[in-house]
Amino acid sequence: MTATADAEAAANELTPLADYLGSVLRRLRALPPLDLDLTQAYGNVLAEDVVAPHSYPAFDQAAVDGYAARWEDISGGSRGPGYVPAPSGIPGGRSIRLNVVGDLGAASWRPVRLTPGSCFSVAAGAPLPIGADVVVPVEWTDQGMAAVEIFRAPKRGYGVRRAGEELPTGTLLARAGTYVSPALVAVFAATGIGHVVVRPSPRVVIVATGDELVDVGRGSQPGQVVDTNSHALTAAAAEAGALAYRVGICDDDPEALRGLLEDQTLRADLIITTGGTGTGPGDMVRRILSRKEGGRAGPVTFSEVALYPGTALGFGTVGAEEVPVVCLPGEPGAALIGFEVLARPAIQLLAGAEPVFRPSVRAHLLETVSSPVGLREFRPAHVAERRGGGYTVQPLAGGPFTLSGLAEANGLLVLGERVTTAAAGSTVDVLLLDRRR
Repeated sequence: MTATADAEAAANELTPLADYLGSVLRRLRALPPLDLDLTQAYGNVLAEDVVAPHSYPAFDQAAVDGYAARWEDISGGSRGPGYVPAPSGIPGGRSIRLNVVGDLGAASWRPVRLTPGSCFSVAAGAPLPIGADVVVPVEWTDQGMAAVEIFRAPKRGYGVRRAGEELPTGTLLARAGTYVSPALVAVFAATGIGHVVVRPSPRVVIVATGDELVDVGRGSQPGQVVDTNSHALTAAAAEAGALAYRVGICDDDPEALRGLLEDQTLRADLIITTGGTGTGPGDMVRRILSRKEGGRAGPVTFSEVALYPGTALGFGTVGAEEVPVVCLPGEPGAALIGFEVLARPAIQLLAGAEPVFRPSVRAHLLETVSSPVGLREFRPAHVAERRGGGYTVQPLAGGPFTLSGLAEANGLLVLGERVTTAAAGSTVDVLLLDRRR
């Protein structure tokens, strides 16, 4: 057999990524809902549809500071007792003078009515007097107090917000599965909603494993590796909407690892470990968590998945509460890609978010790239919108293992299992990363 044929045969023994993801996500369920005060709801996902109990605006109101009037009075269509033609303030034009019969602020509550030829001075947000169908901005007047001279007549309805104009009673404000944003909090409050039913943010615990690991703040020495993964994955889990807790480093000690995981089940909805997922002599996580006891399989199943980088992944449950565990590789690039592919969708599912996967686009590839046969590769890339529409994607130097590339990327170029070469100019799939730049 040729080297290519050997690689293809080996790849055929791997679990397709789509099949593996489906099998994992089917075992997860969204967290039970709870009723939260509106001030605590931000960042959670709605567990049920939310409908407006009251309209917004709640009453007819002024949208600008000015003078609330009858449009027929300022358009010249009425000649009521308060109507007084005024000398023109604009060359070639004419102005209108109306009596100002009162002032209305946002706190005004007594109903008042307009009579022909009169108007009220109003602040933005003030209730409109009965009969008013236009608000003349102060800039279009002489800003009079007892009488006002209007130099420009707006169209009927200008400066007026009618009750329920934006959100009538019964409007569907948001569907279940929607993240509660600050703007959505404002919408809920404006329509009279003081609490909502949401899924709680998942509590995610991150554990880095390995005798070789040392904490940050120092350089690596031979036989030592600085623990980047637990810090990076804690940040990634928080970015995904979780309440993330970094436990730190756990040595390759069977009893220590079992005890740590058992302890963390008390405060976790999901545990993520990194390191030790392979089959080498130092890969203790796989040995410990997949070990059969009493004739039963271990709590975590490790699979060889058609994913590049990082084919070795683990998933299972631990503890009496059967808390889900995701086991990611120890190489930092593979750990971060594994998080995007497996752990992040798991967090979204637990949170009740829809959809659980990142958005993707089709993009014009700017550079020819090669990819391992039989593996679905996720490569750091920079995505940009084209002027005429669509997207372009530039693969970043170094491939998926470079942390600098991952830090710079705003997308992940996806090359399928059957793709060994993607030519410049071809159209490819790209996952869009939510990076604030």
